[in-house]
Amino acid sequence: MYPTTTPLKAAVIVVSDRISSGLKPEHAADSAVEMLQGADVEISHREIVREEEAAFTIALQSRLQAGDDIIVTLGGTGTRIGNVVPEVTGRQICARLHGLETQVLLKGLESSPKAGLSRGVIGVTKYGHPTTLIVNSAGSRGAVTDTLSVVLPRVDDILREC
Repeated sequence: MYPTTTPLKAAVIVVSDRISSGLKPEHAADSAVEMLQGADVEISHREIVREEEAAFTIALQSRLQAGDDIIVTLGGTGTRIGNVVPEVTGRQICARLHGLETQVLLKGLESSPKAGLSRGVIGVTKYGHPTTLIVNSAGSRGAVTDTLSVVLPRVDDILREC
Protein backbone atom coordinates (compact mmCIF):
# COMPACT_ATOMS: atom_id res chain seq x y z
CA MET A 1 0.00 0.00 0.00
CA TYR A 2 1.20 3.53 -0.79
CA PRO A 3 1.79 5.82 2.17
CA THR A 4 -0.79 8.59 2.01
CA THR A 5 1.96 11.20 2.27
CA THR A 6 3.67 10.08 -0.93
CA PRO A 7 2.49 12.32 -3.78
CA LEU A 8 1.35 10.49 -6.87
CA LYS A 9 3.30 11.21 -10.07
CA ALA A 10 1.64 11.60 -13.45
CA ALA A 11 2.80 11.96 -17.03
CA VAL A 12 0.75 13.60 -19.77
CA ILE A 13 1.38 12.42 -23.34
CA VAL A 14 -0.29 14.26 -26.23
CA VAL A 15 -0.58 12.18 -29.40
CA SER A 16 -1.18 14.46 -32.37
CA ASP A 17 0.47 15.06 -35.73
CA ARG A 18 -1.03 18.56 -36.01
CA ILE A 19 0.15 19.64 -32.58
CA SER A 20 3.60 18.04 -32.88
CA SER A 21 4.15 19.81 -36.22
CA GLY A 22 2.98 23.17 -34.84
CA LEU A 23 -0.11 23.42 -37.07
CA LYS A 24 -2.45 23.47 -34.08
CA PRO A 25 -1.93 24.91 -30.61
CA GLU A 26 -2.02 22.58 -27.64
CA HIS A 27 -4.59 23.41 -24.97
CA ALA A 28 -5.98 20.12 -23.67
CA ALA A 29 -2.76 19.18 -21.86
CA ASP A 30 -2.98 22.42 -19.90
CA SER A 31 -6.43 21.35 -18.71
CA ALA A 32 -5.14 17.88 -17.81
CA VAL A 33 -2.19 19.28 -15.87
CA GLU A 34 -4.43 21.72 -14.02
CA MET A 35 -6.90 18.99 -13.04
CA LEU A 36 -4.16 16.58 -11.96
CA GLN A 37 -2.43 19.22 -9.87
CA GLY A 38 -5.79 20.15 -8.36
CA ALA A 39 -6.06 16.53 -7.22
CA ASP A 40 -2.61 16.78 -5.55
CA VAL A 41 -0.91 14.79 -8.31
CA GLU A 42 2.62 15.86 -9.21
CA ILE A 43 3.38 16.23 -12.93
CA SER A 44 6.57 14.31 -13.67
CA HIS A 45 6.58 14.58 -17.46
CA ARG A 46 4.74 16.23 -20.35
CA GLU A 47 5.35 15.30 -23.98
CA ILE A 48 3.89 15.61 -27.48
CA VAL A 49 4.40 12.75 -29.95
CA ARG A 50 3.30 12.05 -33.51
CA GLU A 51 0.38 9.75 -34.30
CA GLU A 52 2.65 6.82 -35.02
CA GLU A 53 2.60 3.48 -33.24
CA ALA A 54 6.37 3.42 -32.69
CA ALA A 55 6.53 6.98 -31.33
CA PHE A 56 3.67 6.43 -28.89
CA THR A 57 4.96 3.00 -27.83
CA ILE A 58 8.36 4.48 -26.99
CA ALA A 59 6.80 7.37 -25.05
CA LEU A 60 4.47 5.08 -23.09
CA GLN A 61 7.16 2.51 -22.26
CA SER A 62 9.50 5.29 -21.17
CA ARG A 63 6.96 6.57 -18.65
CA LEU A 64 6.21 3.05 -17.41
CA GLN A 65 9.92 2.50 -16.84
CA ALA A 66 10.13 5.85 -15.04
CA GLY A 67 7.59 4.56 -12.53
CA ASP A 68 4.80 7.09 -12.99
CA ASP A 69 1.64 6.27 -11.03
CA ILE A 70 -0.68 7.73 -13.66
CA ILE A 71 -0.19 8.19 -17.39
CA VAL A 72 -2.79 10.32 -19.14
CA THR A 73 -2.78 10.22 -22.93
CA LEU A 74 -4.60 12.82 -25.02
CA GLY A 75 -5.58 12.10 -28.61
CA GLY A 76 -5.08 9.14 -30.90
CA THR A 77 -8.32 7.44 -29.82
CA GLY A 78 -10.41 7.94 -32.95
CA THR A 79 -10.53 6.09 -36.26
CA ARG A 80 -7.99 8.02 -38.35
CA ILE A 81 -4.75 6.50 -39.57
CA GLY A 82 -2.29 6.52 -36.70
CA ASN A 83 -4.97 6.46 -34.00
CA VAL A 84 -3.49 3.42 -32.26
CA VAL A 85 -3.36 4.68 -28.67
CA PRO A 86 -5.98 2.17 -27.41
CA GLU A 87 -4.22 -0.76 -29.06
CA VAL A 88 -0.77 0.18 -27.73
CA THR A 89 -2.22 0.86 -24.29
CA GLY A 90 -4.02 -2.48 -24.34
CA ARG A 91 -0.70 -4.28 -24.69
CA GLN A 92 0.54 -2.65 -21.46
CA ILE A 93 -2.42 -3.18 -19.14
CA CYS A 94 -3.58 -6.33 -17.39
CA ALA A 95 -6.97 -5.08 -16.22
CA ARG A 96 -9.27 -2.73 -18.08
CA LEU A 97 -11.61 -0.65 -15.97
CA HIS A 98 -14.68 -0.97 -18.19
CA GLY A 99 -16.94 0.69 -15.61
CA LEU A 100 -14.86 3.86 -15.64
CA GLU A 101 -14.71 3.77 -19.44
CA THR A 102 -18.52 3.61 -19.51
CA GLN A 103 -18.82 6.46 -17.01
CA VAL A 104 -16.50 8.59 -19.17
CA LEU A 105 -18.61 7.81 -22.24
CA LEU A 106 -21.84 8.73 -20.47
CA LYS A 107 -20.32 11.95 -19.13
CA GLY A 108 -19.03 12.86 -22.60
CA LEU A 109 -22.36 12.17 -24.27
CA GLU A 110 -23.96 14.78 -22.02
CA SER A 111 -21.87 17.38 -23.88
CA SER A 112 -21.33 15.98 -27.36
CA PRO A 113 -22.48 13.03 -29.49
CA LYS A 114 -18.88 12.89 -30.77
CA ALA A 115 -17.90 11.37 -27.40
CA GLY A 116 -19.15 8.05 -28.75
CA LEU A 117 -16.35 8.07 -31.33
CA SER A 118 -13.54 7.81 -28.78
CA ARG A 119 -12.08 4.35 -28.26
CA GLY A 120 -10.13 5.37 -25.14
CA VAL A 121 -9.03 2.67 -22.71
CA ILE A 122 -8.57 2.94 -18.94
CA GLY A 123 -6.68 0.27 -17.04
CA VAL A 124 -3.88 -0.75 -14.71
CA THR A 125 -0.61 -2.39 -15.62
CA LYS A 126 -0.82 -5.08 -12.97
CA TYR A 127 -2.92 -6.32 -10.10
CA GLY A 128 -1.80 -5.08 -6.69
CA HIS A 129 0.95 -2.59 -6.03
CA PRO A 130 2.84 -0.91 -7.39
CA THR A 131 0.78 -0.42 -10.51
CA THR A 132 0.30 2.32 -13.07
CA LEU A 133 -3.08 3.66 -14.10
CA ILE A 134 -3.22 4.48 -17.82
CA VAL A 135 -6.02 6.76 -18.98
CA ASN A 136 -6.69 7.45 -22.67
CA SER A 137 -8.70 10.58 -23.44
CA ALA A 138 -9.71 12.16 -26.68
CA GLY A 139 -7.65 15.26 -27.37
CA SER A 140 -10.14 18.08 -26.79
CA ARG A 141 -10.37 20.15 -23.62
CA GLY A 142 -13.94 18.99 -23.10
CA ALA A 143 -12.96 15.34 -23.43
CA VAL A 144 -10.10 15.79 -20.96
CA THR A 145 -12.41 17.48 -18.47
CA ASP A 146 -15.03 14.75 -18.83
CA THR A 147 -12.46 11.96 -18.54
CA LEU A 148 -10.54 13.28 -15.58
CA SER A 149 -13.66 14.41 -13.70
CA VAL A 150 -14.71 10.75 -13.71
CA VAL A 151 -11.31 9.16 -13.09
CA LEU A 152 -9.62 11.45 -10.56
CA PRO A 153 -12.14 10.84 -7.75
CA ARG A 154 -11.37 7.08 -8.07
CA VAL A 155 -7.56 7.34 -8.08
CA ASP A 156 -7.18 6.56 -4.38
CA ASP A 157 -9.43 3.52 -4.76
CA ILE A 158 -7.34 2.30 -7.68
CA LEU A 159 -3.81 3.13 -6.54
CA ARG A 160 -3.89 3.38 -2.77
CA GLU A 161 -6.70 1.28 -1.36
CA CYS A 162 -6.29 -2.08 -3.08
